[in-house]
Amino acid sequence: MKVTQHIERANGKTQFSFEILPPLKGQNIQCIFDGIDPLMEFNPPFIDVTYHREEYEFKELPNGLLEKKIVKKRPGTVGICSAIQNKYGVDAIPHILCGGFTKEDTENFLIDMDFLGIDNVVALRGDAVKSEIYFKPEKDGNAYATELVTQINNLNNGIYLDADLQNTNQTDFCIGVAGYPEKHMEAPSMDSDIYFMKQKIKNGADYIITQMFFDNQKFFEYVEKCRTAGITVPIIPGLKPIATKKQLNLIPHRFKVDLPDDLIMAVVKAKDNDAVKQIGIEWCISQSKELVKAGIPVLHYYSMGKAENIKAIAKEIF
Repeated sequence: MKVTQHIERANGKTQFSFEILPPLKGQNIQCIFDGIDPLMEFNPPFIDVTYHREEYEFKELPNGLLEKKIVKKRPGTVGICSAIQNKYGVDAIPHILCGGFTKEDTENFLIDMDFLGIDNVVALRGDAVKSEIYFKPEKDGNAYATELVTQINNLNNGIYLDADLQNTNQTDFCIGVAGYPEKHMEAPSMDSDIYFMKQKIKNGADYIITQMFFDNQKFFEYVEKCRTAGITVPIIPGLKPIATKKQLNLIPHRFKVDLPDDLIMAVVKAKDNDAVKQIGIEWCISQSKELVKAGIPVLHYYSMGKAENIKAIAKEIF
């Protein structure tokens, strides 16, 4: 079922969803199930599965030269999505990136998803690889999420890359895209960020799921800006409870989001990470309650495979 259909059928009741990441290469599917099982009592209508693009490593050869090697540390998004739908009977939503994919790779990925009966995808540009400062698309790949959305929407209309194909099947993907309540780190302004979001919607995106935030007012202001710009699709907030002192610096650096002073000082004064985890849970519970009261259709939690703190939050909300 499509995300938009899940929202319609909920009749105004806030739903619970979460996101996981594939395990490191060498681990098996059980570690994924171990992170999902404790959260199934809250009846998630869908579970997102991230896609982690390749990294480059340089290996020194006996002659002293360096060999560039492509490494995929977290493969398995397609298989995990299939396993989740088979085991739990809920919709699994794969993330699909521009980075690391040619347009033909993307089309084949989408065909596989269609064969598996997957109804939803999240279209993302993706980050630059760690060895590069700026994002570089593949040759013959999509450079922006807007272009990726267009390609997915073309398949939904039976338009494939090979124009000579006859009697082509139309896919029926519900397309999610990422929104940034504090603007994308590369956007020159919030207004320009909203402008490009509007282009994604025009090109076929069906709903927005946001980057994490720790101040609900920023989310509410973002929604208002989107609505003022004529964006009417559902906007799902992404939430992440802070869990370690290190995240005070890591989260702003990596995701370019601000943390409220009250949260910062509580974490600074915490005696250890166990205390920080409890602070993060309580802060996220407070956020969640306010969002439910505001009638938000779905609360989406970035679990990253760690179920304990997400379960503690969900028990208080759902």
